[in-house]
Amino acid sequence: PHHSTGGVLKAIRFVGVNQPLQMQEIPIPEIGARDVLVKVKAAGVCHSDAHYRAGISPVRPVPLTLGHEVAGVVERAGADVTHLKPGDRVCLHYNLSCGDCYHCTTGNDQFCEKVLMIGHYTNGGYAEFIAVPARNAIPLPDEIPFEQGATLMCASATAFHALRKSRLKGGETVAIFGAGGLGQSAIQLAKAFGAVEVFAVDLNEEKLSLATQYDAIPINAKETDPVVEIKRLTNGKGVDVAIEMIGLSKTMKQALQVAGVLGRVVIVGLSNQPLEIQTYTELLGNEVELIGSNDHHLQELPLLLDLARRKVLDTSQIVTRLIPLDADAINNTLDALERFGSGIRTVVVPDSDSAGT
Repeated sequence: PHHSTGGVLKAIRFVGVNQPLQMQEIPIPEIGARDVLVKVKAAGVCHSDAHYRAGISPVRPVPLTLGHEVAGVVERAGADVTHLKPGDRVCLHYNLSCGDCYHCTTGNDQFCEKVLMIGHYTNGGYAEFIAVPARNAIPLPDEIPFEQGATLMCASATAFHALRKSRLKGGETVAIFGAGGLGQSAIQLAKAFGAVEVFAVDLNEEKLSLATQYDAIPINAKETDPVVEIKRLTNGKGVDVAIEMIGLSKTMKQALQVAGVLGRVVIVGLSNQPLEIQTYTELLGNEVELIGSNDHHLQELPLLLDLARRKVLDTSQIVTRLIPLDADAINNTLDALERFGSGIRTVVVPDSDSAGT
């Protein structure tokens, strides 16, 4: 049974390709018996949102509220929800899956045939409220601020899933291509999984210096060939795990070439260019594995949040700017992301007293 809440909420919405997002007032969504209504406290602005606005990845239906990195407080819980109550702090798993199909019941919910991603195919978090199935609302520990909880749901979760796919064990070595939001999480998580050495490959000195704060060995690909350098630093052995988080066929090729005997190479970065492989020298000769990694699982998030709560994963440096729930502020942020302005991570804070600082 749905009960109507009445009232309207403000939301920043996609209204068409290459058009500025617009502020609209829409009805506060009704919730079913197994849903929760969440008052949004923080919603991260992701590079994907710029892709959606530009039409690189289609949004439907239109108009639609964007924002898929969301944290907030339970405002109302459906009649059958027992594990959450109003006032609970939560962050949201952005894939709304059916929970009952083969992929959902085997824990691979990102492949659910009915999956809808919030802020892409169903209303997202650039709004005062959002309704989701209760299982998508993960309790957010008090130690983690809302804005950090929001960004954990995207970049850190994707990095965590990629590392789990790599089967990294204690004592192994890792190379991570790309030291942005994904890469910085991957560096710290690789250390937490017991990697003895983590090499971070990037062109940007600022990102590399942050990587060194997390005990990575920086490799500036502008100044040196990363394959030659990593081989040199590992006495010719190469690494056990290489993770590509940039999405260029060149860096995918380099990730393959730094893998040693029985190495695992995980591709996370999106590219529309094919990857060429020398099957003997780069793949079967050393029994190297090439692994695709897509998104993350609902079941991975409680452990990820626990690592953040224990500060094994430091998210304090990710978020650098807070903005109010305002169309101009969000559009300007998306413009900057399109220009690859900087490593600045912006989060929308609807209670705007704390924003703009």
